[in-house]
Amino acid sequence: MQSQALTISPKYQVVIPQEVRAQIGLVPGQRVRWLIHEGMLVLVPVLTIDEMRGYLKDHDIRLIRDKEKFEP
Repeated sequence: MQSQALTISPKYQVVIPQEVRAQIGLVPGQRVRWLIHEGMLVLVPVLTIDEMRGYLKDHDIRLIRDKEKFEP
């Protein structure tokens, strides 16, 4: 998927493109958490315990985990 520019509305709202919503399974009314990571805004879907089962199965999180080991 190619990155697209989004426009921030006067109310500081953005529309998440349909293909992005479909890829990560976002649905209307779903809650997300936000965080700032290395100068980037990251949105993370809020999942129930059952929904979290296997969520990171196909993700390589070694770099994140390795970095955590060295931070005070």
